[in-house]
Amino acid sequence: MLPEGRRLAGAIGYLMLPPVPSDRVAAPYVRSARSIISALDKQGTCGWVIDMRSNSGGDMWGPLAAVGPILGDGTVGAAVYADGEKSPRAIENGTPRQYMDEWGPAASLARPTPPVAVLTSRRTASAAEAVTIAFPGRPNTRTFGQPTAGVPTANAPYQLSDGALVILTVAREADGTGAYTTGPSPPT
Repeated sequence: MLPEGRRLAGAIGYLMLPPVPSDRVAAPYVRSARSIISALDKQGTCGWVIDMRSNSGGDMWGPLAAVGPILGDGTVGAAVYADGEKSPRAIENGTPRQYMDEWGPAASLARPTPPVAVLTSRRTASAAEAVTIAFPGRPNTRTFGQPTAGVPTANAPYQLSDGALVILTVAREADGTGAYTTGPSPPT
């Protein structure tokens, strides 16, 4: 499923971000979202609604790249491992730094740092929570809806000798301000 978008009354752009099952299908997802954002931006969009309510997780990087132009450049969160090591997530030119070679820079918005409303529900989980919590600390941003599912974690796949795949939680998330996030994220 690809992102969907449209223009709302008052020159507001709406972007719905469904889950991305794996990084193997993230490229068309990112292209679709960037195309929607660019088209709406050219229509004079002055604010955005990012709808994460139906995103139950999966891959985080596609949705993070999708909102990169709206989120803005800088550190937007981190995975924090049990030993205290942090793996920061940074956006550069609208793209997560580690995916710049794959997805390239995103087009800049005509109106930098527009107001943003992030919509959440109890279905907003895992990778979707990592994207949702990238927004705290960003100016002109609020979240609305229900608290998220409460599983903001980083996971890693491990192939077993019998061919089975085990996915383990290996880190917890820090939000865009650097604060640890545990449990559901309430609307702000």
